Formats: sequence, structure tokens, C-alpha cells
Amino acid sequence: MELLAPAGNIEKLKYAYAYGADAAYIGVRSFSLRTRADNFNQEEHRELKAVKGSRKLYGALNIFFHNSDIKEIEQALEYIALYPFDAFIISDLGILRMLQNRFPNTDLHLSTQANCLNSEAVKLYRDLGFSRIVLAREASLRDIEQIKQAVPDMELEAFVHGAMCVAYSGRCLMSSYMSGRSANQGDCAHSCRWDYRVLEEQKRPGEYYPVVAGDRFTAVLSSRDICMIDHLQDLRNAGVDSLKIEGRMKSLYYTAAVTRAYRKALDHPDDPKAWEPYREDLFKVSHREYSTGFYFGRDEMDTPALKSYQREYLFLGTLGAHVKDGWFRLNLKNQIIAGEEIEFISPDIPFQTDSGYLILDAEGSTVLKADHGKSYLIRPSADVPEGSILRKRIPPIS
Repeated sequence: MELLAPAGNIEKLKYAYAYGADAAYIGVRSFSLRTRADNFNQEEHRELKAVKGSRKLYGALNIFFHNSDIKEIEQALEYIALYPFDAFIISDLGILRMLQNRFPNTDLHLSTQANCLNSEAVKLYRDLGFSRIVLAREASLRDIEQIKQAVPDMELEAFVHGAMCVAYSGRCLMSSYMSGRSANQGDCAHSCRWDYRVLEEQKRPGEYYPVVAGDRFTAVLSSRDICMIDHLQDLRNAGVDSLKIEGRMKSLYYTAAVTRAYRKALDHPDDPKAWEPYREDLFKVSHREYSTGFYFGRDEMDTPALKSYQREYLFLGTLGAHVKDGWFRLNLKNQIIAGEEIEFISPDIPFQTDSGYLILDAEGSTVLKADHGKSYLIRPSADVPEGSILRKRIPPIS
């Protein structure tokens, strides 16, 4: 099965490929459902071709288009043609013929936003020219198996990790209603994740009670994340061709750690001990309570996430180019205090701890504290490769 990772910018794309992705998906300009990701525009296409190499790259053009958007994408076709896309991911059939006429040799993938759930719909999309269906997230393993049996020539892609949307196939009006930001135009405010409170008692004004889950009631809005790393063989048996990781707006660390875990699990299906250390990282990156989505029924999705994001580690940055004598450029994202224990992770090393590193500032002086936004060199005392990711454990809240 193909492992498909998210990339919100060039740096994340590099790490997606380096940490094991067979393919990656990106958004272009304002035509994708994550307009607040960095996305790709201007001159990035030049560097992107070198980064991509022989791996696959898919371009998300999956907003629902208004007439003004149609005019805008018509004007952008020549620019889009500069990108080495192997496929376009679309949900709105209004741009289908336009893309087929301009890019006759580029595959078309149907977005999960189109909520395709049955074999008759799959046959229709096949006849329209699609080569792959990104299945609705509401599809069960049984649904997938039946679709594959009915339409064996169609590639099926399914989400295996990341955030789930409380709205049906992501078609949400709540964000637009509450914040004026349309989820269907790529500008979701994640209103479903806000902290809602109800039940203000008349004699206690200003005292509110949180929405909680019980036997016959639920928190309603915040869905749990999906994690299917323990069920990859079930997905394979059902007929899934591509495993999709959600998260174009999430950090480089998330992209790398999650992609790496699924890569190891795919490469060692009969040896769980070989990938268990990488699996553990799925619980260290920021996430909500995990579930298996709708694959084995809807019970787990009927139970909302009762906790906010959970995480054990803070992403610190990455090791840049090796300069000399064990010194690397430090691409810093969060503060490091000299002497505190940090960890390095890389594609084939679960983690290495280090507290004996040295950090130099731009003037070449040793520093006791390094802050984001400044230039530094770092010399790890551990043997770590260029491109390693730095993190540190977050103290538990007492």
C-alpha cells in the first residue's frame, strides 16, 4: 500500500519524503481545503521538483468553487502547470473538464469531501475519468471491501491517522456561522473544538458547566482522532491502495514522526517489535484521544474527545547542514536551555538523548540559552545525522 503524507510547505515536504512517504499531497494557492497552511505559490515549484524526485506528488484543488473561484483557477492553470503533479485531488465536478482538457495525462483523485460511499458512485466517477477515490471517512471496512470487489480497477485511498471532522465528510457550516470562515472554502476555524459551556443557573450568573459525555448525552462537537496503525492488514484485506495521513497544518515534527511510524509498520508487518518504538511516537506528538474511526462501526465516533490535545514532547527544531567538526546549523523553533536533556529523532533511529551538546551564537560564543528567531550552531555529543529533529519532554502538569 502507498503511504501518503501531508505537506504544508517545502520543509514539511522534505521531511515527509525523508521519513518514509511514498507520496505527499500539498495545496496550491487558495484552491485547497487548508488555506491557512502555507500552501504553495510563487516560485516554490522550482525547488519542489528537486525535492520530489521519483516520488509521487498530489495537488489538492478541493474547495467547493463559486463562480469567482472558477475564473480564478482558469487564470491560474498556467501557473499550476509548473508543478510536477502526478494527480489532482478535487471535490467539485465544475473543474473536472477544465483539468482534463489542460492536463490530459494527470490523474484525477476524488476528494473525501465528495463523500463517496458506494460502488455505484465509484463506477460513475470512474466513467468520468477518475483513477482514485479518497473514500468518505464514514466508510467501514465492509463498505470498502464491497466497493473494491465491485470496481477492482479503481484505486481506493483511506485516512488512517489524524483529526476527524464532526461534520459529514467534512461538509461543515458551523465555522462559517460562528466565525465567518468557511470550511468548504478551506478556512475552517475549528469551531467544533472550542470549549463550550451550558447551564447557567439563574441564581448563579456567570457560572457555566461544561458539556460532558454520559450514558445518553455527549460533548457533541469534538471528535476523536483516528489511529489505524494496529490495523493495516485489515485495510489491506479490504482493498485499500493508499494510506492517507491527515495534517497539512500540523508541524514538521508531526509529519515526520507519524509518517515514520506507519512506514516502519508497513515495512515490517510480521515483526511488531521492529516498529513498536516508532509506534510509541504517535502518543508523544500532539493528538486527541485516538479511535479507529468508522472502520469497525460507529461506536467509537459516537464517543467524543473529552480532553484537549495531549502531548508528551515539545518540538524544538531541526539539524541543518553539517558545517565542520561535528557542528550543525540549528533551525530552532522553541527555546533550548543549555544542559537540559533533549532528544534527537531520525528516519531510522527512534530517539537519542543528549545533554552534553554545545550551542554557539552568530558571533561564535557559547550560549546558555537559545531562542527562536536567531542563528545558532549546535554540536551534539550524540552521533546524529543531518536533518535530525530535536524535541524535549514536557513536564507533567501536577
